[in-house]
Amino acid sequence: MVDLTTQYERIQPDMDKAVLKLIRSGKYIDGEEVTAFAEDLKVYTGAKYVIPCANGTDALQIALMALDLQPGDEVIVPAFTYAACAEAVALLRLTPVVVDVDPKTFNIDVRKIEEAVSSNTRAIIPVHLFGQTADMEPLMEIARKHHLYVIEDNAQSIGSVYTFSNGVQKQAGVIGDMGILSFFPTKNLGCYGDGGALLTNNESLAQQLRMIASHGQAQKYLHERIGCNSRLDALQAAILRVKLRHLSAYVAARRKAAAAYDNGLKTLSWIETPHCLPASTHVYHQYTIKIKDGQRDAVRQYLKTQGVPTMIYYPLPLQEQAAFRNIVRTGGDLSETEALCRSVLSLPVHTELEEEQIRAIVGKIEKSKSKHSQ
Repeated sequence: MVDLTTQYERIQPDMDKAVLKLIRSGKYIDGEEVTAFAEDLKVYTGAKYVIPCANGTDALQIALMALDLQPGDEVIVPAFTYAACAEAVALLRLTPVVVDVDPKTFNIDVRKIEEAVSSNTRAIIPVHLFGQTADMEPLMEIARKHHLYVIEDNAQSIGSVYTFSNGVQKQAGVIGDMGILSFFPTKNLGCYGDGGALLTNNESLAQQLRMIASHGQAQKYLHERIGCNSRLDALQAAILRVKLRHLSAYVAARRKAAAAYDNGLKTLSWIETPHCLPASTHVYHQYTIKIKDGQRDAVRQYLKTQGVPTMIYYPLPLQEQAAFRNIVRTGGDLSETEALCRSVLSLPVHTELEEEQIRAIVGKIEKSKSKHSQ
């Protein structure tokens, strides 16, 4: 699904230099590289404050901890997503409230959020899935109306830009109260291990986030609150500084690949290609199609025999996962999520994908229909 080896080879001189410099420095925890990466990320995202941490899941938990929510408080999350957002909610003895998603964009259906709000609701976690933002303008209006915090899960969509109706543009992750990032290796901006960060424009929240990520201490050995140990190590920061300089080019390559897929698949009536929200740019962390007529699994099996890797993100909605089945509250009908779990299929999309490879994949997808129709 990705080719990280070739990506590394293209930037090997700069990457090797940065890594060796860090190793020779002997400064492996915090230090100049972590500080410099945070500053670079401020410039890229437009966030006033960037707090690096160990991974994206930690970032979600730290963000929730900063809000001082109480057991039983509710947090709205999309039903169609990876489990991390609901997991972080549940770990703090809060209640995840799952809401259906827009079947076109795969993101939380803003029209269904308000009916899920109760007197216990305290926050919303919109997940910017597969590379584009949720529809943030109406979502923020609902949040303001009901005095709810908004934590943007931007693990998959760094670089996506949302345009408001007044023309103002903001990067994903800096629209709500806080945003989180993951630098897992396969992400658009990925390190060579685990890594994450929190974004906010709120100084008071930034202070709390820093303390929580560092054992609840603002000064060493002075613990002001219960925290955790969640650091982005200096080696990963050095790696990310190099890759951040290439992120715009990486996004352009992914968009080029997506356009080639769109063009190749447009005549296949039994496939629905990704829909782009007009207000959001798309950075294509995943290129996810929908296969109609219940043929998804047959198509996937045929592609496997032809050496084409695919993934199903996600085969089971949150409310049906054993870990969450008895603790979530469902915020209305979830039929769109259930339908997506039966129809979505993600194709290879990455920075090193060539158009010739895409044409070959499209050709095999075309043949798969005739094969499983026989």
